[in-house]
Amino acid sequence: MDRCIQSRPRRRVPRTPITESIPIAAARLAPRTPQGLALTCCGWEQEGALRCLLNNLDPAVAERADDLVVYGGTGKAARSHECLEAIVAALRNLGDAETLIVQSGKPVAVLPTHPDAPRVLISSAMLVPAWSTPEDFWALEAAGLTMYGQMTAGGWFYIGTQGILGFTYETFAAVARAHFDGTLAGRRVLTAGLGGMGGAQGLGVTLNGGRVLVVEVDPRRARRRADAGWIDLLTDDYRHAVAMLDNPQGPAAIGLIGNAAEIVPRLVRDAIAFDVVTDQTAAHDLLHGYVPAGHSVAEAERAAADDASYLDAVRSSIARHVEGLLELRARGAVAFEYGNNLRAQAREAGVVDAMQIPGFVAAYVRPLLAQGIGPYRWIALSGDPEDLRKSEDALMEVVDRPTLNSWISLARRRIPHQGLPARICWLGLGQRDAVGLRLNELVRAREIGPLALGRDHMDPASVASPSRETEDMLDGSDAVADWPILCALLNAAQGASWVAVGNGGGVGVGRSIHSGMVVVADGSELAQRKLARVFWSDPALGVARYADAGYEAALGQARRYELNLPMRNRAG
Repeated sequence: MDRCIQSRPRRRVPRTPITESIPIAAARLAPRTPQGLALTCCGWEQEGALRCLLNNLDPAVAERADDLVVYGGTGKAARSHECLEAIVAALRNLGDAETLIVQSGKPVAVLPTHPDAPRVLISSAMLVPAWSTPEDFWALEAAGLTMYGQMTAGGWFYIGTQGILGFTYETFAAVARAHFDGTLAGRRVLTAGLGGMGGAQGLGVTLNGGRVLVVEVDPRRARRRADAGWIDLLTDDYRHAVAMLDNPQGPAAIGLIGNAAEIVPRLVRDAIAFDVVTDQTAAHDLLHGYVPAGHSVAEAERAAADDASYLDAVRSSIARHVEGLLELRARGAVAFEYGNNLRAQAREAGVVDAMQIPGFVAAYVRPLLAQGIGPYRWIALSGDPEDLRKSEDALMEVVDRPTLNSWISLARRRIPHQGLPARICWLGLGQRDAVGLRLNELVRAREIGPLALGRDHMDPASVASPSRETEDMLDGSDAVADWPILCALLNAAQGASWVAVGNGGGVGVGRSIHSGMVVVADGSELAQRKLARVFWSDPALGVARYADAGYEAALGQARRYELNLPMRNRAG
């Protein structure tokens, strides 16, 4: 009997043999993502998981596809190439009433469940709290027992640099509103990092009207961003970069190849003025993420966890970097940390004033999160850009908001596709489910191909990160990690196509707990049920989380949508 239970009220499309669509032996360097409407798995939920996994590892998307590193220092999609091959094979044969269990990038079981259950459950880098230290993690990683999955790397839903651009754009827009009358026109920004997270900074600043100097230590990474249009000029000449920054008619986003621990102090000594200073290097990862002054990128990639002198060099470099930012702040620049744990690393390295630099969420993004609004994203699984365009049109019909329409228009003009066509925007309670159901109707009508719908892990209820998303919560609940676990449990109960939990995303192991989910819209009644349940309850829990912390905006949303909050009901 065919193990693939066909729950979709659609014609059965042929399954392509896995050896034809994904040649694993040749895919160790560049796994290819299947495209089109022919299934290579038993159903579209499994197919969606497979395509999103391999899209994470597309060389156009991943930072180091050959090492399975997607973004964020060492954030991986699978523990090893052998594990990747086993995951692909398991997804290929996974039935519609089975669930694949993935433990830190390693497939460990396929168990019988039911069609309304998730097809995949993922947990990455989760450690008992007393052992959740970088040193313990590195030892377990070296023993082949765990894997750092960042957020959407291990959760199989990374969409390239665009994925962080929404946050970056909104953050710099909030900086402009708070300090510069709503625009960065005529303002100069200093930052560092052109990796998977930092690569959006150049465009995020220029779209808000500003000029930016971005320092990047890795020439390959810098060239990649320049070639893709995320920065306007790339140079390794310090004087040339400063001269271009001083030229208001010149390129607005300037990439300078160099080490921030050396460049930032030099800018201070040379009295180069900036209006805003921040950073998005992979400082959360002392071992491989932040290259110390005097060392090459290759040396950082080969660094060993037991090399105390190397780690001391990293901490010393971070200290010099942050001391430079503090001096620029003292001279009048607006300074904030972009959630990469730079401040805490500098404080541990002896910079006592490091935490005077605020985090970006507490300073600028909290009002959105407090309303239950966060980054919603989707991928056109067919690979057809026209599917994305039609889905964007439907989004704007359902959510008629001028700022959303402007964002989609801007994204269409300025943001290149990386891998499968994808888009991100900011939606909240009452919007996400309505959009998802409308998109599923389009798939059912065969106006577009199937879509994978989900969100970032940086959402109101889905993360506990005391130095980033949950810094300075109103009730002091910064480190309470029940919420992301409850969020994952709820999304699994509601039948998301796959659900992921992780440790350390963005800020390093032991410093955050977070969860993500994805639902595949394939036009079926099953998808309709899952989309309605997941995309209502997920943002509703975000509202509940902020209402529980006492945020009036969340309490207002809870009243508007008549959420049942037992303790608030007793109080009111």
